[in-house]
Amino acid sequence: MRIAILDDYQNVALELADWDSLGAEVEVFTEHVADRDELVRRLAGCEVVVAMRERTPFPAALLERLPDLRLLVTTGPRNASIDLAAAERLGIVVCGTGYLPHPTAEHTWALILAAMRNLPVEERSVREGGWQRTVGRGLHGATLGLLGLGRLGSRVARIGQAFGMRTIAWSRHLTPERAAEHDVTAVSEEELLRTADVLSIHLVLSERTRGLLGAEELALLKPTALLVNTSRGPIVDETALVTALREGRIGGAALDVYDVEPLPADHPLRSLPNTVLTPHIGYVTRDLYEVFYRDAVEDIAAYQAGEPVRVLRP
Repeated sequence: MRIAILDDYQNVALELADWDSLGAEVEVFTEHVADRDELVRRLAGCEVVVAMRERTPFPAALLERLPDLRLLVTTGPRNASIDLAAAERLGIVVCGTGYLPHPTAEHTWALILAAMRNLPVEERSVREGGWQRTVGRGLHGATLGLLGLGRLGSRVARIGQAFGMRTIAWSRHLTPERAAEHDVTAVSEEELLRTADVLSIHLVLSERTRGLLGAEELALLKPTALLVNTSRGPIVDETALVTALREGRIGGAALDVYDVEPLPADHPLRSLPNTVLTPHIGYVTRDLYEVFYRDAVEDIAAYQAGEPVRVLRP
């Protein structure tokens, strides 16, 4: 059996799980392969592929070109970039892994604090021999708006409350009773956008949420508002966001996710001073990676035994 581990940027997969127990040939790809023809060439002969989250999409057009693929393991419990119906039609078993929500919640607050206190500018100033350059903004008494109040959004809300922030939230199916369970006030979408000092996105990307924040919605934000996205890039109209940031119509953006990843080297977001940008590392912690790769090995072992576990279906 030949196993390919994709997009292991830090080259840690082999040390975090017992791959030797599988008795298979394991090849690790540390660089992202964006070219589909090259990816097909590299995966030729692989019976098993381990995908890191949604870094490499697996649409039907790609799956159909991988005749040797029998098991596709995605880290995490779901993966919107895998065509599960096509996989089932082609006889490819797709399995997921466990997940931990707290790393992304922690990173959300790393971004908020970095942006509100201008940490990238101040850190760079000290390293370059300078000293104070900016006046930061506090969180106590400010309003934290949550676009989504699920498992992740509710964790972010609790931390905001610890900072003394007022917490409000909106999503299509959020009820006042459900929000109150987390000491959060449910509001309308418009009130959320108009009121939030910090607007943090915690929604799953779907056809309903794609482009949810466009130019019209961004225009409702306060001119001092900070937009934070650790969910999925396409929830926000990236072109409209760049325009709003460039024209100073919102205070800033702290982003961990983008329309295209890795973010192109010439992307305008990279040159905007009112942004804090990280390379989709919200979930990239050792404890979560141990869950990912340990469960991936379990998935493969179960498949070898003829009893697949954590199977994802259309």
